[in-house]
Amino acid sequence: MPQDPGPPSHAPHVTADAAAHAAAHASTGPVAAASAPAQRQCDVLVVGGGINGVGIARDLAGRGWRVLLCEQDDLASHTSSASTKLIHGGLRYLEHREFGLVRKALQEREVLLRSAPHIMSPLRFVLPHDAAMRPAWMIRLGLWLYDHLARREFLPGCAAVALQDGPLGEPLQPGWQRGFVYSDGWVDDARLVALCALDAAERGAEVLTRTRAERVQPEGGGWRVELAQCDAASGAPTGRLSVHARAVVNAAGPWAEHLLREVMQVPAGRADHGALRLVKGSHIVVRKLFDHDHAYIFQGQDGRIIFAIPYERDFTLIGTTDVDHPGDPARVAISDDEVAYLCRELGRYLRQPITPADVVWTYAGVRPLLDDASGAASAVTRDYLLQAQALPAPWLTVWGGKLTTFRLLSEQAADQVGALLGEPRRAWTAHALLPGGDLSELLGPPSRDPGADIAAFEAQLRQRHPWLDAALAHRWSRAYGSRTLRLLDGIGARAGLGAEVAPGLHEAELRHLMRDEWARTAEDVLWRRSKLGLHLTPAQRQAVADWLATHA
Repeated sequence: MPQDPGPPSHAPHVTADAAAHAAAHASTGPVAAASAPAQRQCDVLVVGGGINGVGIARDLAGRGWRVLLCEQDDLASHTSSASTKLIHGGLRYLEHREFGLVRKALQEREVLLRSAPHIMSPLRFVLPHDAAMRPAWMIRLGLWLYDHLARREFLPGCAAVALQDGPLGEPLQPGWQRGFVYSDGWVDDARLVALCALDAAERGAEVLTRTRAERVQPEGGGWRVELAQCDAASGAPTGRLSVHARAVVNAAGPWAEHLLREVMQVPAGRADHGALRLVKGSHIVVRKLFDHDHAYIFQGQDGRIIFAIPYERDFTLIGTTDVDHPGDPARVAISDDEVAYLCRELGRYLRQPITPADVVWTYAGVRPLLDDASGAASAVTRDYLLQAQALPAPWLTVWGGKLTTFRLLSEQAADQVGALLGEPRRAWTAHALLPGGDLSELLGPPSRDPGADIAAFEAQLRQRHPWLDAALAHRWSRAYGSRTLRLLDGIGARAGLGAEVAPGLHEAELRHLMRDEWARTAEDVLWRRSKLGLHLTPAQRQAVADWLATHA
C-alpha cells in the first residue's frame, strides 16, 4: 500500500488525543478539587462535542438559555467526523420497515441543504439493478416511496437509467446494463459540527474543547460539575473548572452510558430506558474511480450497502462496514479484513477492480446506536431516543441518532430541557441558516437551488477579489461560505493572506481556525476543519504542525 497521506486510521485518533483520552479515563472516582477553581453558573451543561451535542447547545443558546458545552477532545473527534458524509433518508431502512425514521430523515434533508449550501450539496446516486437480489418492480416501489414519504422542493426524483451507454455505466462491468438514479445529499460532517458550535458560541454559549466532565453530582437542585482541562498537543492537565448547572444534557455519544451511570451515578432504575450498541463503521479512500459527479450505491453479497462517492476532487470515498466494537470507542481503526471486504465487493461492480494497495487513506468511527436487540449490526436502528428525568436533578440523555436528524433531535431535546426547567421556549432552527449559509450580501435572496447559489457566490467572490486564485476561492466558498468575506476583510492582495504554510493554506486561514473554530493541532486543521491532509505530503503536514506549535 502506498504511504498514507495522513494518520493510519481516522485522524482524530492520533497520539495526542488518544493519550489524553486514556489519561482522562484512568479513574472515574472522586477527585480533589483544584485549590482555587474558576466558577461558572449556567442553565444547561452539555457534555459532548459531536453533532448532537453542538446541535443541542446551539438550539438552547438560541432560545436564550445560558449554555456551557464541554468536549473531552476536539470537536467532531470521533463519530461525527467518521460518517459516510451523507444527508439522506436511508433508502435501505425501508427494507427494515423503519418508515417513520426514513420519513423523518427525508423531511430534514432539504431543511439542512438550505441551511448550509456551502458545506452541503445535492447528490445523485446510481443504483445498478441486480435481478438476482430484487426484482425491478420492488426497486421502483421502494424509490417511489422514497420520493413521496416527504415533500421535495428542489431535489429531483428517481428515474430508470440505461447503463450500457453513457458515463454512468462506463466505470462498471459490462454486465450491469440497467439501473436507477435518485437524490440525496452530501455534507462535510466535521465542518457541520464546527459551524453548529460557532453558531452556539455567537448566540452566547461557552464552548470548551479538551475539557472533560470528571465528576457530576447533584447539588442544590442542580448539578455541580468538575471539569478537567488538558493541553491539545501533549494531553497534560492544564486546569480545572467548577460549574453549577441547573440541568445536564448527556450527548457523549459512545460514552453516554459511562457518563450517565459512572460519572453522574444516576441509579439504574432511572436510566433503564436506553442502551447503546457500539458499531464500528470503516471507510477507505482511493484515487478517483470515475469522472462524473454521481455517486454509486452497491449492494454487497451479504446484503450490506456500500457507497462509492466523489470525494475531495481527486478521490473516491468507499464505505461503510458494520462491525460490533466491544472495546474503547477512542481506539478504533479499520481492519485488514474490512479493507479486503470493501475491495472485494466493489470488484463485483467495477470494470477496474481495486485492491488494498490502491487505498490512500482510511478512517473508522464507532456509532453509538440505540440497541434494539437486532442480530446483525447492519440491522440496528439508526433512530434515537431522548430520555429526560427530573431526579436527582434535571438531566437528559441522548441515545442513538444519525447525522441527518441532528437538527430535529436537537429541537426536541431543547423542548424537553425547557419542560424540565419549567420554562418552555419557542423552537427556531427549522428556517435558520448556519454560519456562512447566508449568501445574500453578494447574491440577494436565495433561489430554489442551493447548489446553484453557492456556485454563483463563488463567481461573485472572484469578481470582487480578482487576485484570489481559483482553487482557493473554490475551497473557501465551500468551507466558509459568506464568512469568506470576513476572512478577506481588509485584504487587497495575496500578500495579505500571510505566508503560505502549506500549499493552499495561508496564515490568515490558520489564525481564523485557531481564533474562531477551536483548532489547536495539525489534525484539527488538516483532517477535521478541512481535508487538506489528503492533498499534502508528510513534510507539508509537519510544516502546519510546526506553525501551530509556535503560534499556540
